[in-house]
Amino acid sequence: MDRTAPLAAIAAALRRERGRHHVSLTELARRAGIAKSTLSQLEAGTGNPSVETLWALAVALDVPFSRLVDPPTAPVHVLRAGEGIAIASEHAPFTGTLLAACPPGARRDLHVITAEPGAAREADGHIPGTVEHMLVTAGRWRVGPDGDEVELGVGDYARFPGDRAHRYVALSPGTAAVLVMEYT
Repeated sequence: MDRTAPLAAIAAALRRERGRHHVSLTELARRAGIAKSTLSQLEAGTGNPSVETLWALAVALDVPFSRLVDPPTAPVHVLRAGEGIAIASEHAPFTGTLLAACPPGARRDLHVITAEPGAAREADGHIPGTVEHMLVTAGRWRVGPDGDEVELGVGDYARFPGDRAHRYVALSPGTAAVLVMEYT
């Protein structure tokens, strides 16, 4: 997959959203807790963003994650297996791929997530009112808000508040799930 296309889309989205919010590069970096140089590289399309960095920016901009990674598409959109913008965690063997962003007026995003046993993917709370829906498609997961994690196997579904700190842990190799982010 061509890595420059997703980086260009992310760069354009960051510039668009920062401008829409009338916030400086310095101020957005401060709000997101990232270095100004990192944000500058991302806006130039030369950075290598982690899922944590993009979530921090989405929260700081008060926008769904998908608004930063999903370019506008045609009315019929097909995403073949293995395609899409796969964004890795910098702290865990975890990758998220946005399948479909929420259209204007609706508030949900659809992802496929994969992970291998190892470190947990620790997620800070997302924008207020976020609810996560997870359907396991392979392997086993331990997921949920701090103190309320549950174990899930193939075919199991869980819903939990995504606006609280939460984690995802793969309990077996080749673990995967469909994740729907609902923004209320």
